[in-house]
Amino acid sequence: HMGEESAMSDGFEDTTTDEPVEDDYTADDASGDYFDINGDGIEDATTVAGEETFIDVDHDGVADGVLTADGELFSDTDGDGVLDSQLIDVDGDGLIDEVHTDLDGDGDVDQVAADTNADGLVDSVGTDVDGDGALDTYAVDANADGLVDSVITDQDEDGVADVTMTDADGDGYLETVEYGDTDNSQNPGLGTNMNPYAS
Repeated sequence: HMGEESAMSDGFEDTTTDEPVEDDYTADDASGDYFDINGDGIEDATTVAGEETFIDVDHDGVADGVLTADGELFSDTDGDGVLDSQLIDVDGDGLIDEVHTDLDGDGDVDQVAADTNADGLVDSVGTDVDGDGALDTYAVDANADGLVDSVITDQDEDGVADVTMTDADGDGYLETVEYGDTDNSQNPGLGTNMNPYAS
């Protein structure tokens, strides 16, 4: 009978233990690295499969990020299950300096958020507003107060600001508008170098 205990062995030794089972592999087990890609102070659950490390930020069993074998880190910023952002440590200090995001799912970077002064806060965001593959509008927080201090637009994409809107008094409202190089003359007297990522 199937319900009765069989005297035949299945070839496996039965064992029980009171030791807890570790069900999440974390990167620190192997490399000493910890992942907290959403910055909430809680270590993200990680799983290694092949040469990739899958990162689960919200511990729901679905990967929110992937660390590839060549060290590139990608994340799903909008929660739709598609990896749409690449997180980049530009200076090699172990902190994320830039986040390149594909906002519309076409495979091209539409937005770059950057921490250009290594304080851990985003201080500029460049966006491809017209969808041509080039960043043309930058929102800049120059004083790290969390408010946009200026919005710089380069509509003709010549690298010189066409329009700069500024919050001169720090109240959070952009009240000053300057028009620069609107005729594509690249006259340095008519604008400022608008790319905050340029060195």
